Amino acid sequence: MKFPGKRKTKHYFPVRDQGRIPFEENFVDGKKVYVVGIDQLLVDIEAHVEDSFLEKYNIPKGESVVLESDVVEEIYWKLKNENRIIGEFAGGAVGNTLHNYSILSDDRSVALGTICDTIRVGDYAFKYICSTSSKVDFSYLQPSDGHMGRAMCFLTPDKERTFAIGKGIMNNLTPEYIPEDVISGSSALLVTAFLLRDKEAPMYQATIKACEIALKNNVPVIFALGTSSLVEERRDEFWAFIDKYVTILAMNEQEALALTHIDDPLLASEKVLDICDLILLTVGKRGLYIASYVDEQNARKTDDMIHTKSISEYNLYEYSRAQKKIDCHQPMKIYSHINPYLGGPGEITNTNGAGDAALAALLHDIAANEYHRMTLPNSPKHNDKYLTYSSIHQISKYANRASYEVLKQNSPRLSHGLPQREESLEESYWEL
Repeated sequence: MKFPGKRKTKHYFPVRDQGRIPFEENFVDGKKVYVVGIDQLLVDIEAHVEDSFLEKYNIPKGESVVLESDVVEEIYWKLKNENRIIGEFAGGAVGNTLHNYSILSDDRSVALGTICDTIRVGDYAFKYICSTSSKVDFSYLQPSDGHMGRAMCFLTPDKERTFAIGKGIMNNLTPEYIPEDVISGSSALLVTAFLLRDKEAPMYQATIKACEIALKNNVPVIFALGTSSLVEERRDEFWAFIDKYVTILAMNEQEALALTHIDDPLLASEKVLDICDLILLTVGKRGLYIASYVDEQNARKTDDMIHTKSISEYNLYEYSRAQKKIDCHQPMKIYSHINPYLGGPGEITNTNGAGDAALAALLHDIAANEYHRMTLPNSPKHNDKYLTYSSIHQISKYANRASYEVLKQNSPRLSHGLPQREESLEESYWEL
């Protein structure tokens, strides 16, 4: 997929040279495009366990729970002594997404959060920084006295993921460390439901302040839902939060069910579009959905097969670029669905991070649109206000492939850019 902007590696989706506008490295001197994310900086510790292990520690299977530090320490050393740990990675949903975004775009992202005020070679904070893309800017992190948070990811034989969190200093971010100029100048602000879990923690107020700044400066807020039990518990609160602040909502099918009480991805997306502008909904082995708005005058019909599910001919206008509802004179809801790339990897050892990779691809597209708008404001690409650079159909392909690259490895983060694909029947990105 070809985006404008600085790139060292070739893009996955091929483009034809005809009709393209060349971008030289010095063409946009001074025009900086980046995204910002707030995260509870964590180290992911992955281990194989049986269901009985979860039952012993009263950890609900498939959910995410917060445990006391001494319990996390006990579990860690038990797993370590029994050789059950398969990997220790820099983690956190936003941390994963920012890393993946910087890998895909080969450009800057900014992380906000807390980190140990003293970092030693070999400790968790050191490993976190070393295993994160150098394009992720840590300059604005808040130093804090204490240990980094740990997220135990338990993988049961059925491939289900269960999380137990040891908080450490992860919730210590204060509003004073939210830089208004950095957020106001960004292309998007990424936050998650986990940041709102504890209303008494400084992180909660810091997140609200950041969202207020983004709202005031018309910066899109991307909200990734956490675990379904948290969504169900705080459903009304999250619904109000999305309605007030959120432009783009990212979730999986369990979280969508908890939020909407609708057990159908298309109908759930249709309902949530009443309070935000774009939805990325991952559905595991059935791929992912993207739903958004487009002004009727900008709607483009698909050239692919038209499908009908719970919504008749739902993908009819999937070749359209996403817009905010407020920017549409006659808004239309549009949808696209894609099955897993190549049917998914032959063997999936871990699904951790696949949704974060899909979201990173969407972030890259949004940043590309901002870059192009700043660079060529008179381009036909900007005959109206658009949220994305490409059609939701093309974004689904990109997000799908990014997820595949994570699924085929035993790591929640991309380790390199996407490989170039041989010429195919894909449409030119510049013509959508």
